[in-house]
Amino acid sequence: MSIPKILFLLFMALLSYFNNEGIETGCDEAGRGCLAGPVFAAAVILPKDFYNEKLNDSKKLSEKERIELRTIIEENAIAYAVQSLDNVYIDKHNILKSSIHCMHKAMDNIKHDFDRILVDGNRFYPYKNKEHHCIIKGDGKYSSIAAASILAKTYRDDFMLRLHTKYPQYDWKNNKGYPTIKHRIAIEEYGPCKLHRQTFRLLKETESSLF
Repeated sequence: MSIPKILFLLFMALLSYFNNEGIETGCDEAGRGCLAGPVFAAAVILPKDFYNEKLNDSKKLSEKERIELRTIIEENAIAYAVQSLDNVYIDKHNILKSSIHCMHKAMDNIKHDFDRILVDGNRFYPYKNKEHHCIIKGDGKYSSIAAASILAKTYRDDFMLRLHTKYPQYDWKNNKGYPTIKHRIAIEEYGPCKLHRQTFRLLKETESSLF
């Protein structure tokens, strides 16, 4: 491998930890901007020497790459957990609070103690007096957050694929509940189902209250 390529890979590589002291867990969510279905969140503790050149923000990966990395993450993580909160909870508490609470649930279920939390984004509520750091676009900066984004995304996609068999008219196998044109047209034609988020703008002309 040439020196320029090595330098490029080193520059592009995600950071393994925020602080070398103690154990860190990365957290991220998936499904925050969807019109239907639950929000999912994951918490992942990776070994400090873990490295995979393909690991990145889940949104920058193909479906095939995410599935492959999910297996690698689950096989190599010190610990991980994935949790979800349904659309009823989201409508009651709003999506911001639901996303953060879902990350708290994931950390409640991770089978390993940790000292520090790395969170993708700029909003978080304190968790059990643990040190936490909000990192904008953190899923493209830190390995543990990227790993959490991949688990949350793939678990949610699997869930929406199962729901598609019951509600094929909304095309969830392709849009996963996100507000595509085809999804909105289906809502207009068939009406929303019990899995749609009623506080979201399901049709462009309706009012919404996302936060």
